[in-house]
Amino acid sequence: MDDERILIRRAGPLQGEVVIPGAKNSVLKLMAATLLADGEFTLTNVPAIADVGIMAELLEAIGVRSERVAPDQLRMVNSGNINPVAPYELVERIRASINVLGPLLGRFGRVSLSLPGGDDFGSRPIDMHLHGLEAMGATFELRHGVVEATAERLHGADITFEFPSVGATENILTAAVYAKGTTVIDNAAREPEIADLCNFLVSMGAHIEGIGSSTLTVHGVERGELHATQHAVVPDRIQAATYLAAVAVSGGEVVLRGARADHMDMLLRRFHDMGLTITSIGAGAESSLAVWSHGQLRSIDVATLPYPGIATDYKPLIVTMLTVADGVGIVTENLYPGRFRYVEELQRLGADIRADGHHAVVRGVRQLSGAPVRAPDIRAGAALVVAGLAADGETSVAGVHHVDRGYDDLVGRLAALGADIERVPAP
Repeated sequence: MDDERILIRRAGPLQGEVVIPGAKNSVLKLMAATLLADGEFTLTNVPAIADVGIMAELLEAIGVRSERVAPDQLRMVNSGNINPVAPYELVERIRASINVLGPLLGRFGRVSLSLPGGDDFGSRPIDMHLHGLEAMGATFELRHGVVEATAERLHGADITFEFPSVGATENILTAAVYAKGTTVIDNAAREPEIADLCNFLVSMGAHIEGIGSSTLTVHGVERGELHATQHAVVPDRIQAATYLAAVAVSGGEVVLRGARADHMDMLLRRFHDMGLTITSIGAGAESSLAVWSHGQLRSIDVATLPYPGIATDYKPLIVTMLTVADGVGIVTENLYPGRFRYVEELQRLGADIRADGHHAVVRGVRQLSGAPVRAPDIRAGAALVVAGLAADGETSVAGVHHVDRGYDDLVGRLAALGADIERVPAP
């Protein structure tokens, strides 16, 4: 809520264990994919975040009912009574609403979808989604901000993306499972959340080859052949990175239960370069990470790139770590314009940052200084909370509703590790 704040006071090293919830960037897409088949779906490891509730409302308006039957478990029922219209008042609240396009078009042959909302950090056009679906036989009309899509029956196609777009890969995948023939997606996004969606679709009866690679091959099945299933959501690597960053600036030793090193390989290497000691415990779904941080961090240069490179969602956390590191680091944003909007807020805490276009030069200072700041988006909000852990005095973070969209009890989990942090009503 806008009338709440997160208050943070420096409290020294963090200790203990934190459980990493399911990934926001996966669960919303899995929820949309339940449009593909009738029956009762069960999703486990579902994070308690606001965006899950918003997506549930959108799907309810289309015809899929949701019920949280346990703290981390969602039951979704598709009775087959689907109205393929996504209303603006719900779509505008969440960018992941675009993910209903592929399933609805593939199964029902028509969709009416308002252009999606979400975080405001620059233009993210859906041209690649539309061009890919057009290659499969869809036609589109844009009228008054609403995309009207039709396709009597999609057909397989060879689709090569000029950029490995996560959203376009997801929409082509979910459309292709019911397309006639074979669809090949080249330069597909390779994020772990894409593999999670593929595995979910396969458990529903889809035929997908090349999971985890940049070439995905989908052999379409007849409409109605897919079935409901149950699935555990992959852990949230961005939430895991947030707790790693919290330990990095605070010091201490923490175990991240459920965090998967194989999903964060490049980031863990760069965090090691900054002075963190990180070890992997177990493997696959049973894995965890242990992190130690003692002494000042070292500055590094970082550039965002598509997976397996450094994700743009990690960048606010890295910039925050660099603000208290020894030396000067240069951070380059290669994916989205406008994602340095939180820099002014970090500067209010005493950070020495110069941002120009796609680059930010961060000169580390010994100590940040607490001040009132405001979260401009989900990841920047979490980064400001992390910065508060490294700041002398009290830091007050407003715009908490952004954090709630992507974080499952960030305050409670940090407090359990020994952070001096609380949620309070606005004065």
